[in-house]
Amino acid sequence: MSFRTLLLLVLGLPAILLGGAVLTGLAIPVPHWGRDYVLRLPIGEEARALDLPEIAGPDDPARPLVVIDAGHGGRDPGSVGGGVREKDVVLAIARSLRAELLEAGGIRVAMTREDDRIVPLADRPEIARQLGADLFLSIHADSAGEREEVAGASIYTLSNEASSEAAARFAERENDADRLNGVAIGGENETVSAILVELSQSRTQDDATEFAALIAREGEGRIAFHPQARRSAALAVLRAPDVPGVLFESGFVTNRDDRARLTTEEGREAYAEVLARAIRVYFARRAAR
Repeated sequence: MSFRTLLLLVLGLPAILLGGAVLTGLAIPVPHWGRDYVLRLPIGEEARALDLPEIAGPDDPARPLVVIDAGHGGRDPGSVGGGVREKDVVLAIARSLRAELLEAGGIRVAMTREDDRIVPLADRPEIARQLGADLFLSIHADSAGEREEVAGASIYTLSNEASSEAAARFAERENDADRLNGVAIGGENETVSAILVELSQSRTQDDATEFAALIAREGEGRIAFHPQARRSAALAVLRAPDVPGVLFESGFVTNRDDRARLTTEEGREAYAEVLARAIRVYFARRAAR
């Protein structure tokens, strides 16, 4: 079946059903905007069950839920520089952020990993989806190889076309990580993925862009940003069509100053405080709408 034919079926079927309901006098409930209003297409097999993490915080499902994803883990160290491994520093930041959010209260928190273990790339956003998360934050650290002068944090949102050549290379490296682990990324075929992104991603991406802007605002003067701090890339970990997701690149392990911030409690607390404030403001804005 061609993409055009499948798209016509997806868009035309609701109109046919609506017309039939009107003719027969059936009442049609009006859906609210949110995850229940996201188009879901059968892929041919059920999404496999995941070992979902525990949710910490208020025992109230109405409270917003953020899923924090510490990148890499297990036999995948991520970027390495000066004896520092990405998987270790981002887990430490994720733990600090969770503690910061739980101390302030009002927000539920889950982590894709709480220790040094590997989580398949495709499972990370799917954990957020199956938990019904309201926000997904993936924390990473970068490497510039021999270019020790490259430094600063950056914030990625999803884009079908990378915003720059550097962002494209980053996306390729991150997406290839699961091939090293023997796990194929992209559980859906290209046609279905394209439809899901086109029909369901627009509002989600608007929310993700807003959250990325809040990180930049709250971090101004608090943490060091890369000169090109706001980026977009085709990152597999941000592919969930109904959960706003941002990837926070905390700094470069190959840069001495960034490495010092990433490996000290004071530095990690600064990251955690900035991210926590951005998360709280984001959810406060959602509640006010």
